[in-house]
Amino acid sequence: MSTEKKSGALAAIIAMIFLFAMISFVTNMAAPFGNIWKEHYEWAGMVGNLMNFAAYLFMGIPAGMLITKYGYKKTALIALALGFIGIGVQYISSTQDVNATSTYAIYLLGAFICGFCVCILNTVVNPMLNLLGGGGNKGNQLIQIGGSLNSLAATLTPILAGAMIGTITKQTSMVAVRPLLMIALAIFAISFIIIIFTQMAEPKVEKTDVMSGIKAALGFRHLVLGIIAIFFYVGIEVGIPYEMMFYLSDTNGVLGNVAIAGTVAGIYWFLMLIGRLSSSFISGKISTRTQLVTVSFVAIIFTIIAIFLPETKTIALPGSEEAPLDLVIFKFTGGTIPLNCLFIVLCGLCTSIMWGGIFNLATEGLGKYTPSASGLFMTMVVGGGIMPFIQERLGKSIGYIPSYWIIVAMLAFILYFALIGSKVTKRAEE
Repeated sequence: MSTEKKSGALAAIIAMIFLFAMISFVTNMAAPFGNIWKEHYEWAGMVGNLMNFAAYLFMGIPAGMLITKYGYKKTALIALALGFIGIGVQYISSTQDVNATSTYAIYLLGAFICGFCVCILNTVVNPMLNLLGGGGNKGNQLIQIGGSLNSLAATLTPILAGAMIGTITKQTSMVAVRPLLMIALAIFAISFIIIIFTQMAEPKVEKTDVMSGIKAALGFRHLVLGIIAIFFYVGIEVGIPYEMMFYLSDTNGVLGNVAIAGTVAGIYWFLMLIGRLSSSFISGKISTRTQLVTVSFVAIIFTIIAIFLPETKTIALPGSEEAPLDLVIFKFTGGTIPLNCLFIVLCGLCTSIMWGGIFNLATEGLGKYTPSASGLFMTMVVGGGIMPFIQERLGKSIGYIPSYWIIVAMLAFILYFALIGSKVTKRAEE
């Protein structure tokens, strides 16, 4: 490969990794914002998140079509423009009367538009990193590196939002998070400019009939099972920290503090960062399948332990007399949380590599049908809205912690996919 081509590939990789962070930054605003809205509408906690992910259902396949027609760079620019608009609409909701239903409708519209943004970005980032890495373990390695920056953004977002909101009351509104929305607007504008001036040596995308490509892709059994696994995985990744955040921030519950709840959730995302960094170093030596089997099994064990541990078993937070030292990144005000939250948080080490692992295994051998498969994957990311919404409803009826049985069931399917369902039975013709 010539020096010019190498520099073009490197620039493309850096740009895609940066966009990976944007995906998480936008997505992880939903839960802290949901804490605000559920104080005004009891049912509203996960609706913003549901709207954010519902966009995937409508945009997953069209996003793949945009790549085919305009290429990866122009498609990324379209996504960033939509993100700027979506955040702008949410900002408008912070200027309206929080008790007016029209204000909540404006916020939901903004969340929905942001969903289009992150869906398109996901469609761009994952296949391009996989292709730039040459597929296989190397492709998975690049996805895990991108996922590490994604996790860093996910770590900081709930911490920043939680710190701005603090202790929530009936008077709390979106005004509390205006600074975060302004930061988001600035980041989208800067990102748009950066991508415009980035020289990207794009991989070639074969222009095929969309529906025929989708039909052909669905003929691969391991892809179909992988699509189901992605639907469940995103529900797991989002549901684990969000339900815990509601559990700890519930004013009638064990803690009732959004700032601490957001920080504890931030540790989950931070552990995802650690897991992805670790995977990026070992993915060249340890197969994707082995990694996915291991983390799925361990996550099941952690979740079951969390379910059966009594709430009376607690652990001291840094900042309390029992644990006086603050962590470098996470600043606590002290106190205790149930010990089961520790095992819920530890699941972040396991979920960290699932996205890249499932995508890598499910698209193995698809060749020219990879863009169509990516569109199908993005459609099924709607699971990140549907499954946490179902879990939250379960939490309201049977309790926050017992609702994690739905997480165990979804993890069991991913374990099945890693062990059996991901085996390639046929490959696309070159």
